[in-house]
Amino acid sequence: MRFAIISDIHSNIHALCAVLADIDKQDIERIYCLGDNVGYGAFPNEVVAELRGREIIAIQGNYDESVGEELITCGCDFADGESARLGEISNNWSIDNTTDENKEWLRNLPRDLRLQVENVNILVVHGSPRKNNEYLHRYLSEAELIEATSAVDFDVLLCGHTHQPYHRVAKGRHIINPGSVGKPKHGNDNAVYGIIEIKDDRITLTSVEVAYSYAEAAAAIIAAGLPEQFAEALKA
Repeated sequence: MRFAIISDIHSNIHALCAVLADIDKQDIERIYCLGDNVGYGAFPNEVVAELRGREIIAIQGNYDESVGEELITCGCDFADGESARLGEISNNWSIDNTTDENKEWLRNLPRDLRLQVENVNILVVHGSPRKNNEYLHRYLSEAELIEATSAVDFDVLLCGHTHQPYHRVAKGRHIINPGSVGKPKHGNDNAVYGIIEIKDDRITLTSVEVAYSYAEAAAAIIAAGLPEQFAEALKA
């Protein structure tokens, strides 16, 4: 079976549409979305409409929770006060500019998902099995990955939140992150998603980068009155 995983769209409809167009060219049976559909970008409603219209199976990220529940914080682990200030602006703007119907959809997304593919037990989360805002960074040691995931049963863990793609194996269990569609942190301005193939107990990740008009997405952020830093972030 081959399926696509997307994550961390962050209201970037330009990147999402480019990624979905690329997925349509692949031999893909299904798409799973690992959360953080909104925040930072200028198109929360358009992103939700695209996901809903295509009936993409999605789980709830920390930003989806904060916007859907109208919380005062996005639940992010900010490195400094300036980042926290910008995060508050993003969270408040997203709450104010997301429709009540779409907030309800975000609010009702599941926190995780269990899949069974060819006898492979897959757990889908946003951050980690413990918390939707816990970072399972690609540079964590094997011992740290085992400690963060030991309480749950899985053969493959699909997670997002870090915006950096990777495929690690810890104690025989696969931990896979597709990176970010709409707010990249992998070193360039392309959107990125993952293709998972499971065949004869062999599990592989193909990381796919997709060029898109990030300049248009950045201009829309500025036009919406959001901080220039959000536009600059699209350049990775």
